[in-house]
Amino acid sequence: MSRTVSSWILSSARNSIVCQGKGRWYSICIPNRNKIKWRLVVSKTHLFPAGGCSSDNPFLLQKAFRHTSTEEEHFSFQLSPSQINDILRAGELSHKTLDLNGKNASSVLRFESNQLASNSPMEDRRSAATCLQTAGMLFGVFDGHAGSACAQAVSHRLLHYIAVSLMSRQSLEEIELAVEAMKPVQPILQWHRHPSDVEYREITSQYFENLRVYWQHLLDLDSEPAFSLEEAMVCAFKRLDSDISLEVQAPQENELMRNIALQVAFSGATACVAHIDGVHLHVANTGDCRAVLGVHEEDGTWSTVPLTRDHNACDEFEIRRLKREHPRSEEKTLFVNDRLLGILMPSRAFGDVQLKWSKELQHSVLENSCDVEALNIYQYVPPNYHTPPYLTAEPEVTYHKLRSKDKFLVIASDGLWEMLSNEKVVKLVAGHLTELNVQKPQLAFKKPVNLGYMHNLLLQRKSRGLASLDQNIATHLIRHAIGSNEYGEVDPEKLAAMLTLPEDLARMYRDDITVTVVYFNSETIENYYRNN
Repeated sequence: MSRTVSSWILSSARNSIVCQGKGRWYSICIPNRNKIKWRLVVSKTHLFPAGGCSSDNPFLLQKAFRHTSTEEEHFSFQLSPSQINDILRAGELSHKTLDLNGKNASSVLRFESNQLASNSPMEDRRSAATCLQTAGMLFGVFDGHAGSACAQAVSHRLLHYIAVSLMSRQSLEEIELAVEAMKPVQPILQWHRHPSDVEYREITSQYFENLRVYWQHLLDLDSEPAFSLEEAMVCAFKRLDSDISLEVQAPQENELMRNIALQVAFSGATACVAHIDGVHLHVANTGDCRAVLGVHEEDGTWSTVPLTRDHNACDEFEIRRLKREHPRSEEKTLFVNDRLLGILMPSRAFGDVQLKWSKELQHSVLENSCDVEALNIYQYVPPNYHTPPYLTAEPEVTYHKLRSKDKFLVIASDGLWEMLSNEKVVKLVAGHLTELNVQKPQLAFKKPVNLGYMHNLLLQRKSRGLASLDQNIATHLIRHAIGSNEYGEVDPEKLAAMLTLPEDLARMYRDDITVTVVYFNSETIENYYRNN
C-alpha cells in the first residue's frame, strides 16, 4: 500500500472536525502526545443538541466515547484482490424469477442485492418477497439509526403489513378461521433472504399476533377493505409505526420481548419499499433512502427518473409541511443546523418515539422499565420540544407505469447516495449490463459436448475478462462508491484503505450501504401493451 492513500486518510482524520455522512455524526479531535484519539460526541440519532457536550450528560458518558488510535503504524491497509472481493461479496443476494411454461410472466426478471457495513453492528436492513395471496413482488431497504433494532423489526414486519392491506375480505377471513381452528395458515409471502438473515421465534410469534390484530381490524370494517395500492402502503406504514409505539407501552412479562420493544421504539429507521405488479410500480418512501429508475432511451442514451424525495431539512416540501403542523412560534426551532429540532437528519422515520411522544409518556415508560442504560436507551428531551409529534412514518407514494424502455430500479440507503449521484448510479448499472452482454460467450454447444470443448469455453470466458467482473451489480456499485477516485475509476489502494479502517474511523468516511437492483423483463412489459 503506498503511503499516499494512507497518509491522506490519516491526515484528513486528524484534521477533521465534522464527520461525513450528511453530518449525522460529530467528532472532536483530541491530541494526546503520541496518539490521536477520537471522541464521538453525538450519536447518529443525536439524542442531544448538536454541540451539546456537557460532561454530565449520561448519554455522552455512557455511550458516546469511542477511542481509536490513528497512528500510522497501527494501521494495515494491505489486502489482496481476493480478500477485497471476499469482503465486498459477503452480503450478496440474487434471485431470478421462475419461467412459466418457458415464458416469464413476471415483469421482474431478477434482482441483485448487497450490503457493506460501516457501523458495528450494521444498522441497515433489506427485504425482498413475492406476494402469495395477492399479485406482485415487494422490495425494501431500511436505514436504521441509534442501533439496528428498529430497522430489523421493520424489515421483517412491514412487507407483511402491506400484503395484508392488499388482501380481499375472503382471504382475510380464511386466514382468521385457520388461526382460530389452530390449523396451518397459508403463507402470505415467499421471502428471498440472505443466509445470514435470522429470525427469533419468540419475537416472530409476538409480531404475528399483532399482525393478526391488524387484519381483524380490517375485517371489522363495514365493507370490503378495497384499498388502492397507494392507500394500502400508507396504511401499512402508519399501522406498523403505531404498533411499535403501542407494544412498548403494553405490559410485558417476558423480559426479552420487553427489552426488544424498548430498543425498537427508541431507535429509528427510514424505509423505501417498492411494489411491482406487471407494469404497475409503486414506491413508498419514508426518510432518506432513495429509489431511481434507469431508462434506456430510443437514441441509445440512458436517463434517470427519481421516484422518491429525500425527507430531510434540505427539502422545501418537508420544511413547509412541518411548519403547517406546528405553531408559528416554533418556525425557527423546527430545524436547527439542518436537523429536525437540531437532532435528526431525516424528517420521517419509524420508531424514534422520543420525537413523537409527550415528555410525560417518555418519562413514564422509561421509569417503569428495567435497566434502560444497559440497553443504550437514555431519556433526553430536546429544547423547544413543545408540540409533539415532530416525526412521522407516513410515506410518500409514487406511481410509475413501466414501459419497455424502463430497464431497472435501484433502491439504496443514503450510504450509497452520499457517494454517488443518481446519474452516476444509472450509468454504472447500464455500463455493467453492456459489459456483461459483450463479454458473455456464446453458449452454442457442439454435439457431442466433451470435456475438452467445455474447457475451451471456460478459457474463452476467462480471456474475455468476465471472471474479474462483479457478477452482482450491487457489489459493483458499492465498489465504486467507496473506491472511486476523482476520475470515477476504482483505485485499488483507496478501496483497500476504506475496507480496512477501524470501525470508529470508518464511520467518518462512509455509512452503511445497502443496494437492491431490480431488472425488468422488457418482453413481458411489451406483451402487456400488445395485448391491451
